[in-house]
Amino acid sequence: MEEQTEVVREIESQCQERGLRLTPTRKRVLEMVIAADGPVKAYDLLDQLKREQPNAAPPTVYRALEFLLQNHFIHRLESLNAFVSCFHPCHQHQGQFLICERCQSVTEIHDASIQKLLAEASAKHQFRARRQVLEIYGTCRDCRDQ
Repeated sequence: MEEQTEVVREIESQCQERGLRLTPTRKRVLEMVIAADGPVKAYDLLDQLKREQPNAAPPTVYRALEFLLQNHFIHRLESLNAFVSCFHPCHQHQGQFLICERCQSVTEIHDASIQKLLAEASAKHQFRARRQVLEIYGTCRDCRDQ
């Protein structure tokens, strides 16, 4: 819980420094993504938000998610069409994720050497990469030990 609060504080600070507007709805969606046990889908966020804001509609959530994604405060898991928190919002990086196929836990890794290899491979092929999400599927230690 303390780590979650610290991430929110860091993002609030980043917004202030960068002149970004973290509206109450954006902040609430961020808090819900951070508090989720694993990847969370947009409509699950909408259902949660509607409990607090009955008039909330899909565009409300999608606009908040887009803001959070554009500013690297959360990550989108492409294959799951779901979102996870970024626990390193002050460091610009690309997403690298270990996803357990049994319990759906997600671990974000940040390995600069992987990022460098992908950038070099892109350059070799004269490809200008806009973004990259590396998703590795398997079984986490807890599930493997069961």
